[in-house]
Amino acid sequence: MREAGREKEYSLGLLDGNTGPPPSKLPRYLGMGGATIVVLAVLLFISLRFHTEKSTVNRFFAQVAAGDFQAAYRTWKPSSGYSFEDFMSDWGPKGEYGPVKSFELRGARRSGNASGVVVTVVVSAFAPFPGENDPNSSSNKEVRLWIESSDQSMSYAPNELRVTR
Repeated sequence: MREAGREKEYSLGLLDGNTGPPPSKLPRYLGMGGATIVVLAVLLFISLRFHTEKSTVNRFFAQVAAGDFQAAYRTWKPSSGYSFEDFMSDWGPKGEYGPVKSFELRGARRSGNASGVVVTVVVSAFAPFPGENDPNSSSNKEVRLWIESSDQSMSYAPNELRVTR
């Protein structure tokens, strides 16, 4: 093709476009990395939330299931009005919740700005812990315990906090 004395050559093919360098993928990678960090942080927070209180409850029930009631009573950190005899009438082999051979922690939650956490546990007189379809599961008992966050002392959850989900 000639244009006023000059010759122009076109070397583009039919499917070639006039594209520049590809756009940077850095913003996409930064966004995906940031979202991944946020998701992992939320999952970590959820899994470690009330970790100390859950550990206290697990230690307590392991001691009760093993029959080490003196250690369990110390873990409970009772008030002066809750004697070892009272404790045994609740947790001993012939107690209200006993005998405890196995247990399953069901959840923990804090109500508003409370100073402690309500931990829900299901106790069983059978080991291993019976599944839902096991006939032994009918004797399982649910208990909600109050764990004071400041000193990890235990007591029964107040009735107003015994809300089922």
